[in-house]
Amino acid sequence: MAVALSKEELNNIIAERVAKELQSGDVVNLGIGVPTLVANYVPSDIDVTLHSENGILNLGGSPAEDQVDPNIINAGGQPASVDVGGAFLHSADSFGLVRGGHVDITVLGALQVDEKGNIANYKIPGKLVPGMGGAMDLVAGAKRVIVAMEHTNKGNHKILKQCTLPLTGEGRVSLIVTEMGVFEPTERGLVVVETNPDFTNEEIQEATEAELIFE
Repeated sequence: MAVALSKEELNNIIAERVAKELQSGDVVNLGIGVPTLVANYVPSDIDVTLHSENGILNLGGSPAEDQVDPNIINAGGQPASVDVGGAFLHSADSFGLVRGGHVDITVLGALQVDEKGNIANYKIPGKLVPGMGGAMDLVAGAKRVIVAMEHTNKGNHKILKQCTLPLTGEGRVSLIVTEMGVFEPTERGLVVVETNPDFTNEEIQEATEAELIFE
């Protein structure tokens, strides 16, 4: 049976699960929103290089209040830290890493994802809604794309049979991680890799427009 989660709890569940996908040697871009929290959950026994598109390599976790440096922020404009060996880059160089195929994984949010691995994470220009940012470059340039997002938006489906918003990338999503579970777009459809035991299969399917394949 579903449990009531605060937004903070929900976001941290997603971020902690995404962190388990990282492996030593990975260069990992963390996008705005929930993905920035992944930096707080990187296992201590692996060595990854976290990248922030605003120009940081070897991004660290959220700093303690007395360690905040107003000059160091992540892609979402939140206080950030830099681990030993880190570097600050010009924005052009930062995106050169992305466009050059040097990012192993990008973790980003989405407004919609569908069973074919398509992703939409921006809306109509001129409206008070999310803009494209660097997502199009990241989705096209990263070797693996992980979507980290809440499963629904005010009860509305976000994991669809087919995206209805303009696509950021076509067939580029490798994995979807939500508070309800982990899902992989495949040629057979959307396979359920893992479920959160706080939710039943029926509840997860009801919250998902795409038909799920439970194995």
